[in-house]
Amino acid sequence: MRDNLSSDQSKTIITSGSYGEGLEMRGSDLDIMQVYKSIKVIADKQPDFDTSITYLSMDTDDVKPGFTQLRLEYSRLQYDLECCEEHNGEHYFSSALWMRNTLLCGNKDNQIHGPCISDKEGVLDVAYTLHCRTWISSAVNWITRSSSSWPSHDVIQSIINHGVLFVPIGVKGSPKEDIEWRVSFSVAEKLLINTFTHQLICYALLKIILKDGIANDYECKNLLCSFFLKTIMFWISEELPSAVWKPDNLNLVLCDVQQVSLLCRAFSLLALLHSRKQHVREQNSGPCS
Repeated sequence: MRDNLSSDQSKTIITSGSYGEGLEMRGSDLDIMQVYKSIKVIADKQPDFDTSITYLSMDTDDVKPGFTQLRLEYSRLQYDLECCEEHNGEHYFSSALWMRNTLLCGNKDNQIHGPCISDKEGVLDVAYTLHCRTWISSAVNWITRSSSSWPSHDVIQSIINHGVLFVPIGVKGSPKEDIEWRVSFSVAEKLLINTFTHQLICYALLKIILKDGIANDYECKNLLCSFFLKTIMFWISEELPSAVWKPDNLNLVLCDVQQVSLLCRAFSLLALLHSRKQHVREQNSGPCS
């Protein structure tokens, strides 16, 4: 079964992406997250100390939301120490070095694809991630913001107990890109999707519209992705009462979701046009000849 979660002494393996969400769609690749147990990220709560573990702490100073730096607190492992860079007297665990060293240890035909390492066929993406067992303070608002019955208290508590992951990719163009990590809520997203009833049908239809419609539009194909649609589905599920999600209402709900998607698409187009205009201005503002 491709939608699985397995574990051994060194790592936990989680299926993510469409397969992990229970949607095996045409053209979907297989996304795997490997969570290493020999490295622990500390947020607010201090764990029981273990000399065989590398400990890192979050440092979000001068980092964009959704990203963090991981400062080295303790390690006796040479491999982990070789993944560190010094900045302003502190040692930080480098996402770039982690990816490079992981790539060197694997198949020579593999290649870096965003925060993942992919096989040469582009069928399998593996993200080598780190774990923080506590819920991070920047996401505390999510716990209490929902005024509806979705998600349930038990689901929220399960998500909190699983903590968050960190994937090795920084903010593109950031001066500290190589030591930045993106905060990942993939496990939380998977647990939320597992609660979907008829929302799953709506989500699948949106993904089909994206893949067979929007993705074939030259101007729009790179402006929307399935992650945006997933986020919209989560937001709509929080806003609408659970009783709405039944077969008789799917057409109406899908129209509402499509309106939100179109709004996102419009904003994306405006951002693209603004970026192009800015680029033209910069080209035309050179020194006079």
